Amino acid sequence: MGLFKKENKKEEMLAPKSTAAVVVGFIFEIVQVVAISLAIIIPIRYFLIQPFYVKGASMEPNFYDHEYLIIDEVSYRLGEPDRGDIIVFKYPSDPKQYFIKRIVGLPNETVEVKDGNVVIYNEEFTNGMALEEEYLDGVITAGQKKVKLRSDEYYVLGDNRNSSLDSRTFGPVNQDYIVGKVWFRGWPVTKIKFFENPEYNL
Repeated sequence: MGLFKKENKKEEMLAPKSTAAVVVGFIFEIVQVVAISLAIIIPIRYFLIQPFYVKGASMEPNFYDHEYLIIDEVSYRLGEPDRGDIIVFKYPSDPKQYFIKRIVGLPNETVEVKDGNVVIYNEEFTNGMALEEEYLDGVITAGQKKVKLRSDEYYVLGDNRNSSLDSRTFGPVNQDYIVGKVWFRGWPVTKIKFFENPEYNL
């Protein structure tokens, strides 16, 4: 018969942690989660996208008061603003204020407001071409202005041309004042939308 030697296995005993140790461990885990979250959220919030609320009626009927928008700040670091972009920018007369308008005139173009239209003069249309702006829903562009834009300037107008403080009043907007492009409307829920540029006849 074979002889078997019975091994004596020692059982490990776990001593309960003190209340203080549990609390400290819990707090440490929370601090870790918060730190990681901030490391992700802060760069996104300050360098990629920003939330803004619409104030006023200057962009009706396409944007209304208190709508919640997400602004894309990355696109203009990789490329230039385009005609039709809806942008948020610092008000030239008071950079602490932010405005939302639509770009209609690009650098080095001449923009003329006349006879209820916006007319663009550039290398292709030396005699001028009136913009077809379907998003205005029949609203005319009041005023008589003609401005030659510099290489870093944009001409911006509100969609509600009868109730908009825009380039017809404060002049072109320098590119350095542009914060970003309106990318997404998140509120109200019934009007959630991603935005694309309209097509023009230019």
